[in-house]
Amino acid sequence: MGLIRLQKFLSASGACSRRHGEACIREGRVQVNGEVVCVLGTKIDPEKDRVLLDGAPVSLEERFIYIALNKPLGYVTSCEQPGDRIVMELVDVPERVYPVGRLDKDSTGLLLLTNDGSLHHRLSHPSFDHEKEYEVTTAQPLPEGALRKMAEGLPLMGVRTRPARVRRISPTQFRITLREGRNRQVRRMVRKVGGQVAALKRVRVASVRLGGLAEGSWRHLTEQEVSDLVGQGIPAPEMPR
Repeated sequence: MGLIRLQKFLSASGACSRRHGEACIREGRVQVNGEVVCVLGTKIDPEKDRVLLDGAPVSLEERFIYIALNKPLGYVTSCEQPGDRIVMELVDVPERVYPVGRLDKDSTGLLLLTNDGSLHHRLSHPSFDHEKEYEVTTAQPLPEGALRKMAEGLPLMGVRTRPARVRRISPTQFRITLREGRNRQVRRMVRKVGGQVAALKRVRVASVRLGGLAEGSWRHLTEQEVSDLVGQGIPAPEMPR
């Protein structure tokens, strides 16, 4: 998990709010490894350090986190990429979460992150057949025949793409919904029909929509969104406060 600020750890544990945690630290009510800590911003390792609040031990209970991020242009979908800005820099939670699937460095839009390994697998593996919807802007208008070819499926890297839903928005914009996720698939499909992608934004993954989430911002998924993702009849886990 790495180092986190002590007041953030207290809040994430559910022991108190972050503001109340700051007050407890200033009042000398928090100990780390047997020593009283009164300095705000002190960082601890939740996996190694022993924290007491008013003499009672505080620890992080394992909980599943589900996050929607609006990835900006230029960020790499990775937990570590020397020399590049990575999407993890945009998300501020004490738990270690991982991106679900990928968005190219030159693409924007909805990216899901979670520490739920089972759901991560279900959303990442192509056999589970979930939808991903993209808003595509092309350098030049595409003819109706080109959109129709993408909708019907076309040969790409030796394999025919699956049928897709395609809806024109303007002469140079359309939306496409896929049930597969090959490497840079939308860009390759547009190139195959004689076009060039000028901008690519993902606006939906399965039942989760980007909506009005600002670029570079993130939010926790709602209980309903989590319930829809994990499947009908499977109870959603307790959500973060």
